Amino acid sequence: MQSFLTDPFSFIANWLESLLLGLGLQPALATFLLQLLGALVLGTAMLLLTFLLIWAERKIVARIQDRLGPNRVGPFGIFQTVADLLKLVTKELITPTGADLIPYNLAPLLAVMSVVGLWAVIPMAPTLLGADINVGVLYIISIGAIGTLGIMLAGMSSNNKYALLGAFRTVAMMVSYTVPLVLALLVPVLLTGSMGMQAIVEAQSPWAYIFLAPIAALIFFISSVAEVGRAPFDLLEAESEIVAGFHIEYSGLKFGMFFVAEFLHAFTISALTATIFLGGWQGPWAEQYTLLGLLYFIIKTSLVYFVVIWLRGSFPRIRIDQMNAFNWKFITPLALVSLIFTAVAEKVVVDFDLPRLLIHLGVNAILIVLIAIALGGYARYQRAQAEERQQRVRQKSAPKAA
Repeated sequence: MQSFLTDPFSFIANWLESLLLGLGLQPALATFLLQLLGALVLGTAMLLLTFLLIWAERKIVARIQDRLGPNRVGPFGIFQTVADLLKLVTKELITPTGADLIPYNLAPLLAVMSVVGLWAVIPMAPTLLGADINVGVLYIISIGAIGTLGIMLAGMSSNNKYALLGAFRTVAMMVSYTVPLVLALLVPVLLTGSMGMQAIVEAQSPWAYIFLAPIAALIFFISSVAEVGRAPFDLLEAESEIVAGFHIEYSGLKFGMFFVAEFLHAFTISALTATIFLGGWQGPWAEQYTLLGLLYFIIKTSLVYFVVIWLRGSFPRIRIDQMNAFNWKFITPLALVSLIFTAVAEKVVVDFDLPRLLIHLGVNAILIVLIAIALGGYARYQRAQAEERQQRVRQKSAPKAA
Protein backbone atom coordinates (compact mmCIF):
# COMPACT_ATOMS: atom_id res chain seq x y z
CA MET A 1 0.00 0.00 0.00
CA GLN A 2 2.87 2.36 0.79
CA SER A 3 4.44 1.80 -2.64
CA PHE A 4 1.10 2.52 -4.29
CA LEU A 5 0.75 5.83 -2.47
CA THR A 6 4.29 6.96 -3.23
CA ASP A 7 4.45 5.77 -6.86
CA PRO A 8 1.12 4.47 -8.22
CA PHE A 9 2.33 4.48 -11.82
CA SER A 10 5.23 2.09 -11.22
CA PHE A 11 3.01 -0.02 -8.94
CA ILE A 12 0.38 -0.47 -11.66
CA ALA A 13 3.02 -1.15 -14.33
CA ASN A 14 4.73 -3.80 -12.19
CA TRP A 15 1.39 -5.42 -11.36
CA LEU A 16 0.38 -5.62 -15.02
CA GLU A 17 3.80 -7.01 -15.97
CA SER A 18 3.61 -9.72 -13.30
CA LEU A 19 0.07 -10.54 -14.47
CA LEU A 20 1.18 -10.98 -18.08
CA LEU A 21 4.22 -13.03 -17.07
CA GLY A 22 1.95 -15.16 -14.90
CA LEU A 23 -0.11 -15.96 -17.99
CA GLY A 24 2.99 -17.51 -19.56
CA LEU A 25 3.94 -14.72 -21.93
CA GLN A 26 7.56 -14.09 -22.84
CA PRO A 27 9.14 -11.04 -21.12
CA ALA A 28 9.74 -9.29 -24.45
CA LEU A 29 6.10 -9.80 -25.50
CA ALA A 30 4.84 -8.64 -22.10
CA THR A 31 6.94 -5.46 -22.35
CA PHE A 32 5.64 -4.81 -25.87
CA LEU A 33 2.01 -5.23 -24.78
CA LEU A 34 2.53 -2.88 -21.83
CA GLN A 35 4.06 -0.24 -24.10
CA LEU A 36 1.18 -0.65 -26.55
CA LEU A 37 -1.33 -0.30 -23.70
CA GLY A 38 0.47 2.80 -22.40
CA ALA A 39 0.42 4.43 -25.84
CA LEU A 40 -3.30 3.63 -26.19
CA VAL A 41 -4.13 5.07 -22.77
CA LEU A 42 -2.03 8.21 -23.32
CA GLY A 43 -3.44 8.89 -26.79
CA THR A 44 -7.03 8.35 -25.62
CA ALA A 45 -6.53 10.57 -22.59
CA MET A 46 -5.13 13.39 -24.72
CA LEU A 47 -8.00 13.20 -27.21
CA LEU A 48 -10.60 13.16 -24.41
CA LEU A 49 -8.83 16.07 -22.74
CA THR A 50 -9.67 18.13 -25.82
CA PHE A 51 -13.33 18.23 -24.75
CA LEU A 52 -12.34 20.00 -21.54
CA LEU A 53 -9.84 22.28 -23.30
CA ILE A 54 -12.37 23.55 -25.84
CA TRP A 55 -14.93 24.25 -23.12
CA ALA A 56 -12.37 25.99 -20.88
CA GLU A 57 -11.02 28.14 -23.70
CA ARG A 58 -14.48 29.23 -24.82
CA LYS A 59 -15.43 30.16 -21.24
CA ILE A 60 -12.19 32.04 -20.53
CA VAL A 61 -12.24 33.97 -23.83
CA ALA A 62 -15.90 34.82 -23.18
CA ARG A 63 -15.04 36.26 -19.76
CA ILE A 64 -12.14 38.25 -21.22
CA GLN A 65 -14.50 39.73 -23.82
CA ASP A 66 -17.34 40.34 -21.33
CA ARG A 67 -19.52 37.46 -22.52
CA LEU A 68 -20.93 34.32 -20.87
CA GLY A 69 -19.72 31.65 -23.26
CA PRO A 70 -21.32 28.17 -23.34
CA ASN A 71 -24.07 28.05 -20.68
CA ARG A 72 -26.95 25.96 -22.04
CA VAL A 73 -25.86 22.35 -22.54
CA GLY A 74 -25.14 20.83 -19.15
CA PRO A 75 -23.99 22.62 -15.99
CA PHE A 76 -21.97 25.71 -16.95
CA GLY A 77 -22.25 24.57 -20.58
CA ILE A 78 -19.69 21.82 -20.03
CA PHE A 79 -21.39 19.43 -22.48
CA GLN A 80 -21.46 21.96 -25.32
CA THR A 81 -18.39 20.31 -26.88
CA VAL A 82 -20.17 16.94 -26.84
CA ALA A 83 -23.09 18.52 -28.71
CA ASP A 84 -20.67 20.02 -31.23
CA LEU A 85 -19.08 16.58 -31.73
CA LEU A 86 -22.46 14.97 -32.37
CA LYS A 87 -23.19 17.68 -34.92
CA LEU A 88 -19.87 17.06 -36.71
CA VAL A 89 -20.50 13.29 -36.74
CA THR A 90 -23.81 13.78 -38.55
CA LYS A 91 -22.31 16.12 -41.16
CA GLU A 92 -21.68 14.77 -44.64
CA LEU A 93 -18.04 14.22 -45.63
CA ILE A 94 -17.78 16.21 -48.85
CA THR A 95 -14.76 15.81 -51.13
CA PRO A 96 -14.28 18.67 -53.63
CA THR A 97 -14.04 17.91 -57.31
CA GLY A 98 -10.46 17.74 -58.50
CA ALA A 99 -8.97 17.14 -55.04
CA ASP A 100 -5.91 14.93 -54.71
CA LEU A 101 -7.54 12.20 -52.63
CA ILE A 102 -4.55 10.62 -50.87
CA PRO A 103 -2.99 13.80 -49.37
CA TYR A 104 -6.47 15.32 -48.92
CA ASN A 105 -7.56 12.46 -46.64
CA LEU A 106 -4.13 12.02 -45.04
CA ALA A 107 -3.80 15.65 -43.88
CA PRO A 108 -6.29 15.53 -40.93
CA LEU A 109 -4.67 12.33 -39.65
CA LEU A 110 -1.20 13.86 -39.78
CA ALA A 111 -2.40 16.95 -37.91
CA VAL A 112 -3.74 14.90 -35.00
CA MET A 113 -1.01 12.25 -34.97
CA SER A 114 1.78 14.82 -34.76
CA VAL A 115 0.27 16.50 -31.71
CA VAL A 116 -0.49 13.27 -29.85
CA GLY A 117 2.96 11.95 -30.74
CA LEU A 118 4.65 14.85 -28.94
CA TRP A 119 3.32 13.55 -25.60
CA ALA A 120 5.42 10.40 -25.93
CA VAL A 121 8.51 12.21 -24.61
CA ILE A 122 6.94 14.71 -22.19
CA PRO A 123 7.65 13.64 -18.57
CA MET A 124 4.48 14.33 -16.56
CA ALA A 125 5.88 12.84 -13.33
CA PRO A 126 9.18 11.23 -12.24
CA THR A 127 7.94 7.81 -13.39
CA LEU A 128 5.19 8.86 -15.82
CA LEU A 129 6.91 9.10 -19.19
CA GLY A 130 6.21 7.40 -22.49
CA ALA A 131 9.79 7.08 -23.76
CA ASP A 132 12.91 8.51 -22.15
CA ILE A 133 15.02 8.92 -25.29
CA ASN A 134 18.28 10.85 -25.26
CA VAL A 135 17.26 12.96 -28.28
CA GLY A 136 13.90 14.13 -26.94
CA VAL A 137 14.35 17.74 -28.09
CA LEU A 138 15.19 16.59 -31.62
CA TYR A 139 12.14 14.34 -31.54
CA ILE A 140 9.91 17.30 -30.62
CA ILE A 141 11.21 19.37 -33.53
CA SER A 142 10.83 16.56 -36.05
CA ILE A 143 7.37 15.37 -34.95
CA GLY A 144 6.11 18.96 -34.77
CA ALA A 145 7.12 19.39 -38.42
CA ILE A 146 4.70 16.59 -39.38
CA GLY A 147 1.77 18.77 -38.27
CA THR A 148 3.06 21.57 -40.51
CA LEU A 149 3.25 19.06 -43.36
CA GLY A 150 -0.37 18.06 -42.72
CA ILE A 151 -1.55 21.66 -43.05
CA MET A 152 0.46 22.12 -46.23
CA LEU A 153 -1.03 18.93 -47.72
CA ALA A 154 -4.55 20.07 -46.82
CA GLY A 155 -4.08 23.39 -48.56
CA MET A 156 -2.39 22.09 -51.68
CA SER A 157 -4.65 19.07 -52.27
CA SER A 158 -8.07 20.76 -51.87
CA ASN A 159 -8.23 22.30 -55.37
CA ASN A 160 -9.16 25.65 -53.84
CA LYS A 161 -7.35 28.96 -54.18
CA TYR A 162 -8.10 30.10 -50.63
CA ALA A 163 -6.82 26.79 -49.26
CA LEU A 164 -3.70 27.14 -51.39
CA LEU A 165 -3.06 30.62 -50.00
CA GLY A 166 -3.41 29.14 -46.51
CA ALA A 167 -0.76 26.55 -47.39
CA PHE A 168 1.55 29.28 -48.71
CA ARG A 169 1.14 31.19 -45.47
CA THR A 170 1.97 28.00 -43.59
CA VAL A 171 5.34 27.90 -45.31
CA ALA A 172 5.91 31.60 -44.68
CA MET A 173 4.96 31.42 -41.01
CA MET A 174 5.35 27.99 -39.44
CA VAL A 175 8.61 27.11 -41.16
CA SER A 176 10.04 30.58 -40.50
CA TYR A 177 9.28 30.54 -36.79
CA THR A 178 10.89 27.12 -36.45
CA VAL A 179 14.29 28.82 -36.75
CA PRO A 180 14.08 30.90 -33.52
CA LEU A 181 12.29 28.01 -31.83
CA VAL A 182 15.23 25.67 -32.48
CA LEU A 183 17.74 28.32 -31.40
CA ALA A 184 15.78 28.86 -28.17
CA LEU A 185 15.67 25.09 -27.55
CA LEU A 186 19.46 24.94 -27.81
CA VAL A 187 19.74 27.05 -24.65
CA PRO A 188 18.28 24.46 -22.21
CA VAL A 189 20.15 21.73 -24.09
CA LEU A 190 23.36 23.71 -23.53
CA LEU A 191 22.59 24.25 -19.85
CA THR A 192 21.70 20.58 -19.30
CA GLY A 193 24.27 18.90 -21.50
CA SER A 194 21.60 16.55 -22.83
CA MET A 195 18.67 16.52 -25.25
CA GLY A 196 16.65 14.12 -23.09
CA MET A 197 13.45 15.65 -21.74
CA GLN A 198 13.70 13.87 -18.38
CA ALA A 199 17.30 15.02 -18.01
CA ILE A 200 16.27 18.62 -18.74
CA VAL A 201 13.59 18.47 -16.04
CA GLU A 202 15.94 16.91 -13.49
CA ALA A 203 18.60 19.54 -14.22
CA GLN A 204 16.20 22.34 -13.24
CA SER A 205 16.86 21.92 -9.55
CA PRO A 206 16.93 24.19 -7.64
CA TRP A 207 16.45 26.84 -10.35
CA ALA A 208 14.13 26.50 -13.32
CA TYR A 209 15.58 27.61 -16.64
CA ILE A 210 13.16 30.51 -16.88
CA PHE A 211 15.35 32.20 -14.25
CA LEU A 212 18.61 31.28 -16.00
CA ALA A 213 17.37 32.07 -19.52
CA PRO A 214 14.21 34.22 -19.44
CA ILE A 215 14.79 35.63 -22.93
CA ALA A 216 15.13 32.16 -24.44
CA ALA A 217 11.95 31.07 -22.63
CA LEU A 218 10.03 34.03 -24.06
CA ILE A 219 11.35 33.38 -27.58
CA PHE A 220 10.40 29.71 -27.34
CA PHE A 221 6.90 30.58 -26.17
CA ILE A 222 6.28 33.19 -28.89
CA SER A 223 7.70 30.93 -31.61
CA SER A 224 5.58 28.01 -30.41
CA VAL A 225 2.40 30.09 -30.50
CA ALA A 226 3.28 31.23 -34.03
CA GLU A 227 4.08 27.70 -35.18
CA VAL A 228 0.73 26.44 -33.90
CA GLY A 229 -0.98 29.27 -35.79
CA ARG A 230 -2.81 30.73 -32.83
CA ALA A 231 -3.90 34.36 -32.51
CA PRO A 232 -2.34 36.83 -33.09
CA PHE A 233 -0.45 34.62 -35.60
CA ASP A 234 -3.51 32.86 -37.07
CA LEU A 235 -2.94 34.14 -40.60
CA LEU A 236 -3.13 30.69 -42.19
CA GLU A 237 -6.90 30.68 -41.51
CA ALA A 238 -7.69 34.40 -41.53
CA GLU A 239 -11.42 34.44 -42.26
CA SER A 240 -11.41 38.11 -43.27
CA GLU A 241 -8.85 37.44 -46.02
CA ILE A 242 -8.95 33.80 -47.15
CA VAL A 243 -12.30 32.62 -45.68
CA ALA A 244 -11.17 29.61 -43.63
CA GLY A 245 -7.73 29.03 -45.10
CA PHE A 246 -6.26 25.58 -45.47
CA HIS A 247 -9.30 23.64 -44.17
CA ILE A 248 -12.00 25.45 -46.14
CA GLU A 249 -12.88 22.32 -48.17
CA TYR A 250 -13.13 19.99 -45.15
CA SER A 251 -16.39 19.07 -43.45
CA GLY A 252 -17.67 16.70 -40.79
CA LEU A 253 -15.13 14.71 -38.80
CA LYS A 254 -12.28 15.68 -41.11
CA PHE A 255 -12.75 19.31 -40.13
CA GLY A 256 -13.22 18.17 -36.53
CA MET A 257 -9.78 16.53 -36.58
CA PHE A 258 -8.14 19.84 -37.53
CA PHE A 259 -10.20 21.47 -34.78
CA VAL A 260 -8.99 18.92 -32.20
CA ALA A 261 -5.38 19.21 -33.39
CA GLU A 262 -5.38 22.99 -32.97
CA PHE A 263 -6.73 23.02 -29.42
CA LEU A 264 -4.61 20.08 -28.29
CA HIS A 265 -1.49 21.58 -29.89
CA ALA A 266 -2.02 24.80 -27.93
CA PHE A 267 -2.11 22.78 -24.70
CA THR A 268 0.89 20.74 -25.85
CA ILE A 269 3.10 23.80 -26.36
CA SER A 270 2.07 24.89 -22.87
CA ALA A 271 3.21 21.52 -21.54
CA LEU A 272 6.50 21.82 -23.44
CA THR A 273 7.11 25.32 -22.08
CA ALA A 274 6.37 24.11 -18.54
CA THR A 275 8.67 21.10 -19.01
CA ILE A 276 11.63 22.82 -20.62
CA PHE A 277 11.66 26.17 -18.80
CA LEU A 278 9.45 25.87 -15.68
CA GLY A 279 10.85 22.66 -14.23
CA GLY A 280 8.09 20.30 -15.33
CA TRP A 281 7.15 18.02 -12.45
CA GLN A 282 9.83 19.50 -10.17
CA GLY A 283 8.53 20.71 -6.81
CA PRO A 284 8.59 19.96 -3.07
CA TRP A 285 8.45 16.20 -2.38
CA ALA A 286 7.76 15.42 -6.04
CA GLU A 287 10.40 12.69 -6.16
CA GLN A 288 9.00 11.00 -3.04
CA TYR A 289 5.34 11.24 -4.11
CA THR A 290 4.95 11.06 -7.87
CA LEU A 291 1.31 12.20 -7.77
CA LEU A 292 2.59 15.52 -6.42
CA GLY A 293 4.89 15.74 -9.42
CA LEU A 294 1.92 15.21 -11.74
CA LEU A 295 0.01 17.91 -9.87
CA TYR A 296 2.89 20.39 -10.23
CA PHE A 297 3.09 19.61 -13.95
CA ILE A 298 -0.65 20.18 -14.44
CA ILE A 299 -0.56 23.48 -12.53
CA LYS A 300 2.41 24.86 -14.50
CA THR A 301 0.95 23.71 -17.82
CA SER A 302 -2.43 25.24 -16.99
CA LEU A 303 -0.84 28.59 -16.14
CA VAL A 304 0.98 28.71 -19.46
CA TYR A 305 -2.18 27.60 -21.29
CA PHE A 306 -4.08 30.43 -19.66
CA VAL A 307 -1.54 32.88 -21.12
CA VAL A 308 -2.08 31.31 -24.57
CA ILE A 309 -5.85 31.80 -24.22
CA TRP A 310 -5.36 35.33 -22.89
CA LEU A 311 -3.30 36.24 -25.96
CA ARG A 312 -5.98 34.87 -28.24
CA GLY A 313 -8.75 36.79 -26.53
CA SER A 314 -6.88 40.09 -26.24
CA PHE A 315 -4.65 40.77 -29.24
CA PRO A 316 -5.72 41.49 -32.83
CA ARG A 317 -4.38 39.59 -35.81
CA ILE A 318 -1.19 41.07 -37.28
CA ARG A 319 -0.41 41.43 -40.98
CA ILE A 320 1.67 38.85 -42.82
CA ASP A 321 4.47 41.34 -43.53
CA GLN A 322 4.56 42.44 -39.89
CA MET A 323 4.75 38.82 -38.79
CA ASN A 324 7.67 37.98 -41.09
CA ALA A 325 9.50 41.21 -40.22
CA PHE A 326 9.05 40.48 -36.51
CA ASN A 327 10.55 37.02 -37.00
CA TRP A 328 13.50 37.67 -39.28
CA LYS A 329 14.43 41.17 -38.07
CA PHE A 330 13.93 40.71 -34.32
CA ILE A 331 13.14 37.25 -32.92
CA THR A 332 15.68 35.22 -34.91
CA PRO A 333 18.67 37.58 -34.34
CA LEU A 334 17.70 37.86 -30.67
CA ALA A 335 17.57 34.07 -30.32
CA LEU A 336 21.02 33.75 -31.88
CA VAL A 337 22.51 36.44 -29.63
CA SER A 338 20.83 34.88 -26.58
CA LEU A 339 22.37 31.50 -27.43
CA ILE A 340 25.84 33.04 -27.75
CA PHE A 341 25.51 34.98 -24.49
CA THR A 342 24.28 31.87 -22.66
CA ALA A 343 27.18 29.76 -23.98
CA VAL A 344 29.73 32.36 -22.85
CA ALA A 345 28.06 32.73 -19.44
CA GLU A 346 27.97 28.95 -18.87
CA LYS A 347 31.64 28.67 -19.83
CA VAL A 348 32.53 31.41 -17.33
CA VAL A 349 30.50 29.70 -14.60
CA VAL A 350 32.18 26.33 -15.18
CA ASP A 351 35.75 27.64 -15.52
CA PHE A 352 35.72 30.14 -12.64
CA ASP A 353 33.20 28.41 -10.33
CA LEU A 354 30.94 31.47 -10.09
CA PRO A 355 27.29 31.59 -8.92
CA ARG A 356 25.32 30.23 -11.86
CA LEU A 357 22.07 32.09 -11.23
CA LEU A 358 23.70 35.51 -10.77
CA ILE A 359 25.89 35.19 -13.87
CA HIS A 360 23.02 34.13 -16.15
CA LEU A 361 20.66 36.76 -14.74
CA GLY A 362 23.34 39.40 -15.26
CA VAL A 363 23.92 38.28 -18.84
CA ASN A 364 20.19 38.39 -19.61
CA ALA A 365 19.92 41.83 -17.96
CA ILE A 366 22.74 43.13 -20.19
CA LEU A 367 20.98 41.65 -23.22
CA ILE A 368 17.69 43.34 -22.24
CA VAL A 369 19.47 46.70 -21.96
CA LEU A 370 21.04 46.20 -25.39
CA ILE A 371 17.61 45.30 -26.82
CA ALA A 372 16.08 48.45 -25.32
CA ILE A 373 18.88 50.61 -26.78
CA ALA A 374 18.54 48.99 -30.21
CA LEU A 375 14.73 49.33 -30.23
CA GLY A 376 15.01 52.96 -29.14
CA GLY A 377 17.42 53.72 -31.96
CA TYR A 378 15.22 51.91 -34.48
CA ALA A 379 12.14 53.82 -33.27
CA ARG A 380 13.97 57.17 -33.61
CA TYR A 381 15.06 56.22 -37.12
CA GLN A 382 11.51 55.26 -38.14
CA ARG A 383 10.14 58.48 -36.63
CA ALA A 384 12.70 60.57 -38.53
CA GLN A 385 11.81 58.77 -41.76
CA ALA A 386 8.10 59.39 -41.19
CA GLU A 387 8.67 63.08 -40.44
CA GLU A 388 10.81 63.40 -43.56
CA ARG A 389 8.07 61.88 -45.70
CA GLN A 390 5.49 64.20 -44.17
CA GLN A 391 7.74 67.18 -44.84
CA ARG A 392 8.08 66.22 -48.50
CA VAL A 393 4.29 65.84 -48.79
CA ARG A 394 3.75 69.27 -47.23
CA GLN A 395 6.27 70.84 -49.59
CA LYS A 396 4.58 69.35 -52.64
CA SER A 397 1.10 70.36 -51.50
CA ALA A 398 2.04 73.90 -50.43
CA PRO A 399 0.92 76.64 -52.91
CA LYS A 400 3.71 78.12 -54.99
CA ALA A 401 4.83 81.60 -54.00
CA ALA A 402 3.68 84.35 -56.32
